[in-house]
Amino acid sequence: MSTPAKEAESLTAKKIPIFIMGKQYMVPETLTIMKAMEYAGYQYVRGAGCRGGICGACATVYRKPGDYRIHSGLACQTVVEPNMYLTQLPFYPANRQVYDYATIEATGEAIAQLYPELFRCVACNQCTKICPMDVEVMDYISAMKRGDLELAAKLSFDCIQCGLCASRCMGELPQYHIAQLVRRLVGGKIAPKTEHVDSMVSKIAADYYKDKIAELKKMPLDELKKIYSERVQEPHQGPEYWTPPSDVGL
Repeated sequence: MSTPAKEAESLTAKKIPIFIMGKQYMVPETLTIMKAMEYAGYQYVRGAGCRGGICGACATVYRKPGDYRIHSGLACQTVVEPNMYLTQLPFYPANRQVYDYATIEATGEAIAQLYPELFRCVACNQCTKICPMDVEVMDYISAMKRGDLELAAKLSFDCIQCGLCASRCMGELPQYHIAQLVRRLVGGKIAPKTEHVDSMVSKIAADYYKDKIAELKKMPLDELKKIYSERVQEPHQGPEYWTPPSDVGL
């Protein structure tokens, strides 16, 4: 996130050359790729989401002078370097199967039936090497092949769906789409149910909060701010089964 101090720093920073889709631009050396592209006059229509390294929308590939390797990163997190040649991949057209979540079984066989290319993996590990979140992609693919969906869900938990793994895959797997399906199955059909979540869903379905929300909408802004600042908050490192001292407002 930009601050006045960072904006001022960019105005006085040394300018360095970068190449965006083949054209050279001089940009402040302190900028991220995303900020540098905007500084150069580009306007983001796609490929810019959270700007905080979480959504995976700004996958970027680039080369450095004298380096044969293709580097990758997120445009909102990667700082520009002199003479880097870059472009973005706002959407990678990987295969994504359509399925009925209500009827699909949470088994390795079901995953293999939807994505038989899973077994085209040659264990080259290029998927892991290109991942900007340091996810052990090849390891979770191996877990899926063994039918260990819980381990695969755990290993792929930090995936941000940028698609860079699929862009380098020799077996042409859509790793991130398969991982998303696995996490959904584990979360919805394998992991133990949580009573407090079920209770909250039931309350919402029964319009428990309808009148409360309508009341909040009518409040003046200052009063809303006061209620928000005085609310009971869960401790940052509270115990696993922490509960508020009362159910007022819940």
